[in-house]
Amino acid sequence: MALLASAGLLVAPGVRAQQDNDYKLGPDSQYDASVPHGSVSKHAFVAGPKSVFPGTVRDYWVYVPRQHDGGKPAALMVFQDGGGYVSTNGSWRVPIVFDNLIAKGEMPATVGVFVNPGVLPSLHGTNALPRFNRSLEYDGLGEDYARFLADEFLPEALGQAKATVSADPNLRAIAGASSGAIAAFTAAWERPDQFRRVFSTIGTYVGLRGGNGYPILVRKFEPRPLRVFLQDGYNDQNIYGGNWWIANQDMYSALAWAGYEVRKEWGSGGHDSKQAGSVFPDAMRWLWKDWSSGVKAGLNPKSPLGDVLIPGEDWQLLGQGYQLPGGLCANARGEVFFADMKQNRVYRIAPDGSVGSMRAESSGAQSLAVAPDGSIVATQPDQRRIVQYTGKDAEKFLATDSGAKDLVVANSGAIYFTDPMNHAVKMLDAKGKVTVLDTEVEFPSGLCLTPDQSLLLVSDLVGQLVYSFQIQLDGTLANRQRYFHLHLPDDPRGSGADGVCVDTMGRLYVATSLGVQFCDQAGRVNGIISKPEPGVWATDVCLGGRNLDELYLTAGDKVWRRKTKAKGALPFQTPSLPPAPRL
Repeated sequence: MALLASAGLLVAPGVRAQQDNDYKLGPDSQYDASVPHGSVSKHAFVAGPKSVFPGTVRDYWVYVPRQHDGGKPAALMVFQDGGGYVSTNGSWRVPIVFDNLIAKGEMPATVGVFVNPGVLPSLHGTNALPRFNRSLEYDGLGEDYARFLADEFLPEALGQAKATVSADPNLRAIAGASSGAIAAFTAAWERPDQFRRVFSTIGTYVGLRGGNGYPILVRKFEPRPLRVFLQDGYNDQNIYGGNWWIANQDMYSALAWAGYEVRKEWGSGGHDSKQAGSVFPDAMRWLWKDWSSGVKAGLNPKSPLGDVLIPGEDWQLLGQGYQLPGGLCANARGEVFFADMKQNRVYRIAPDGSVGSMRAESSGAQSLAVAPDGSIVATQPDQRRIVQYTGKDAEKFLATDSGAKDLVVANSGAIYFTDPMNHAVKMLDAKGKVTVLDTEVEFPSGLCLTPDQSLLLVSDLVGQLVYSFQIQLDGTLANRQRYFHLHLPDDPRGSGADGVCVDTMGRLYVATSLGVQFCDQAGRVNGIISKPEPGVWATDVCLGGRNLDELYLTAGDKVWRRKTKAKGALPFQTPSLPPAPRL
């Protein structure tokens, strides 16, 4: 390692040791009269009252290449802080670079959209400042900005410019510098169905609005199909929010470790566009290489995700159009059951994936569990009762006035259930007696037993941690601990932690608003399995199927399954001892 006194930082061998003024624009950034030139038009976007960013206004520009005749859809690239990129006199000169590279066939015919951050104008003229949305829109995590681009802004912007672009996310790229860089990455991260190529320079992956968490999330989330170009210099800023140079190196390390296709360009520059502008043409060549073949998702086999997920196996849609599906559970034959509370039906999923109605008129069943005798036990929250289905049409009332939401039946026959309106975890014994065991969880939701049935695990819909209770010899609970530490979305509603299940290794799977988070026995999230659809909360999860190695999920109005390397531990069966965790 060599110590660079001017920066006061250690820089790895191989880092380009240029000075800022050594970065020059190459021939691809120079106007060439011999190539076809695209056109640029300027527009303004005014967000309506129901917008993600209501009342904001912003300028934007659209570049349409000469080669685009409106027939065959073009590729698309969206630039944040668009005014700087669209200029033909600055460091970027994107229209000139696009003209040159498209003419050479080194990138596809690409429509460029250059959008500025939103501003909420003052109602008091010069006596008051407008509200500047740049940090809110760009630095914040979550799907808001991606949703704004995809659902509001781009349809209008492309329509105004009369540009036709491909809906194929492999033909869509997104770019930005500084806060615009993290905005670009977040948009692709949240919506890989919209963008799969990311150009990020001097990225703000620091603690302004939670961006410092990205390197960890990248390592834990199931990899998305993204190709990412990163640039930064060791003289980038080091302020209250973090160190940009270190943060970008950490980001690169995480992407490379997780199996992403990622390229870096490190240099000596500061928080500016000098180096980035000089490498922009080469970055475009790399970012758009093999554009017809698409971008693939990778996976590090040494990641805990590799212990659960099977490469090439994705979510399979089993059914849709349900109104409120949930309450997943599996029996010893691998059949999986779920309820639709709004439709008053209970459904059975056969091992071949076919879905059929097990019983109608189930009086609003919400959660289901299999009893040791193979029968189905259900909660009916609107009726405030727990019932057992004893035949095709028969119900046996096990408890009334219970307030039950989710439940689990132990091998002993004890039934544990949650009553979120009373912050309670309760037990129903074989004699029909209901006992309140705990009232300290804010919104107790899903619950399950560890494979050895020594612990009861309870999710908190609005909290960050899943609770662990020790089951006493008489079936009651003690030694409550806020134990499993989940990752939170950038959302005031909390984790959305709902349905839970365990596998024979003792891993806990939690359906959350981020996806299915799975934890080791020590309480640490080892991986986050992506949701089948962006923007749709996962509500319940279980392991079932013929070999109990298929992960079933309810999300929105759909039911899904996915083949895994894990094997479910069924709570009604004889307890089994999982291996001890690595601490």
